[in-house]
Amino acid sequence: MVRLTARDDGFSLLEVMAAMFVLTVGLLSLVGVAAVGVQRVGQSSPTLIAREKAREAIESVHAARDTGELTWATIRNVPAGGIFVVGPQDLRLPGVDGIVNTADDGAIETIRTAGADNVLNNSDDVITELTNFTREIQIETLNYDGTTTVNPNLRQITVTISYLANTTWRDYTITTYISAYS
Repeated sequence: MVRLTARDDGFSLLEVMAAMFVLTVGLLSLVGVAAVGVQRVGQSSPTLIAREKAREAIESVHAARDTGELTWATIRNVPAGGIFVVGPQDLRLPGVDGIVNTADDGAIETIRTAGADNVLNNSDDVITELTNFTREIQIETLNYDGTTTVNPNLRQITVTISYLANTTWRDYTITTYISAYS
């Protein structure tokens, strides 16, 4: 006959419950990470749109300066004698001047996505207005380094796109510089 010693008994109920607790905490944290991942995927499309709309605004200002569409004096916000409207504006198509966030902007921008047949540019496409986006363009003068003297040939452009991602408002901001010389 074999006698069991205390070492050979196996696990106690307390040890099994502690192990189950540790396993449960680990699994729940993995579920939490998965939930955050799903949330981030849901936010990626609006974030991409915001980034591209901010870049588009910057590029349109530089292109207008380079082509002579804008004079250096007009690359300012309206209160400073320029053409760029102050404050957050709906994301609208550029007007006749081809530049966004000016007084002549058109209709609210839309995005076209493929419909049920997964073919783009046909009758079942889904067209969505970008009503959950705003764009603000701030143009500021800059000083010469280390002085209070304004540099007449350099300005800072800050474009901020505010957008609704799931249920949270977020901002995407790009800051760049523009000079009087193309």
